[in-house]
Amino acid sequence: MIDVVTEELSLQTRGFTDIIDITSYVNELLQQHPFQEGQVTVFVPGSTGALTTIEYEPGLLRDLPEFLEQIIPMKKRYHHDDTWHDGNGYAHLRASLLKPSLTIPFKNKRLLLGTWQQIIFVDFDNRPRHRRLIVQFWGKK
Repeated sequence: MIDVVTEELSLQTRGFTDIIDITSYVNELLQQHPFQEGQVTVFVPGSTGALTTIEYEPGLLRDLPEFLEQIIPMKKRYHHDDTWHDGNGYAHLRASLLKPSLTIPFKNKRLLLGTWQQIIFVDFDNRPRHRRLIVQFWGKK
């Protein structure tokens, strides 16, 4: 039988492509439940944050924002900004490129990530935010 558990993770961010390693938080939640094998999905409600994996090291923490700035610059005029006048059209586009959810398998209570692979949340909004992430586990106990 497959069981499902839903948890929440709360984060305070700086915005402006703030990259936060959430691997240890997800692993801590996994350890709190009796699941041995299955999958975990992390989801961000909202349209200016995203999830992905990366090697969480200083070079890539600079490379990712620089890359996104090249393809979706902050200072460009976006139609979204004309509609809402909030200046975060770029944040919506960047978040839609990376996506709002990520699924990771686990076995023997271990996330099956690569050696240099961490789960990151990226807040693209143009201000600090309080973010709530949904973490849902399903699998066998």
